[in-house]
Amino acid sequence: MTNDEARSRAAEVNEQFRPIELTAETVTRPAGPHTQTVHSFLRHLREKDLDCVPEPLSLDEETETLRFIGGESGGDGWKNQHDEKGLRSAARLLRRIHDASAGWVPPDDAVFAAPAAEGGGDVFVHGDPGPWNFVWRNGEAVALIDWDFLHRAPRLDDVVYALRWFAPMRDDESALEWHHFPHVPDRRARIEAFLDAYGIPADFDVADAVVRRIHATIEHVRFLADQGHEPQKTWVAEGSVEREELAEIAWIEANRSRFSG
Repeated sequence: MTNDEARSRAAEVNEQFRPIELTAETVTRPAGPHTQTVHSFLRHLREKDLDCVPEPLSLDEETETLRFIGGESGGDGWKNQHDEKGLRSAARLLRRIHDASAGWVPPDDAVFAAPAAEGGGDVFVHGDPGPWNFVWRNGEAVALIDWDFLHRAPRLDDVVYALRWFAPMRDDESALEWHHFPHVPDRRARIEAFLDAYGIPADFDVADAVVRRIHATIEHVRFLADQGHEPQKTWVAEGSVEREELAEIAWIEANRSRFSG
């Protein structure tokens, strides 16, 4: 898949399910019951001098408006994480955000669009930190956007979610066609680089952790579908969640040697 095809695919999804209005200064996007809580969290991070998350500007019953962060994201962003420079920059950014999130106290009436991890966690996580949700400039990650799935969880939940897409822990065809790597990546080296840049030792079974996280993703998609959210409702109705995610789990289980020594 070319960069143009990835860009087109992302635009189609947004146009159909998540209409977004962009100006040179602002982003206006659909709001939900959770959005006020997300804005509280974003303000907390920005008060900690983190300009790597959007600044909330306004909120009404239907839409939120955020200050636009310039750079490449969505379908434009995938290519920036192919080399180690981009990969490491995303890991460092995720670590900064996680560390700053630990001191946030949610409002008494907080609403979250994603349930807290079982047993809670030490930080508040993004929930969807794939390459498409980072903003990139000059090949480095400078911001993390689209915080709809904010929730409390262990930081490792976000880290292994990211590894699934940054390594990527997907078959060679997906790495070339969906992630448009110029060649099949060295997944083990990329996992080690990401964990090193984030600052945690690679002393856990990455395959097991990613598989657990995929199962959690499946349950979250079902949760959103039950509430009528799109595109999750369509995915569940078509059976694509079970079919595609379980196939990827099977591939990970069969290719463990690619991820660790």
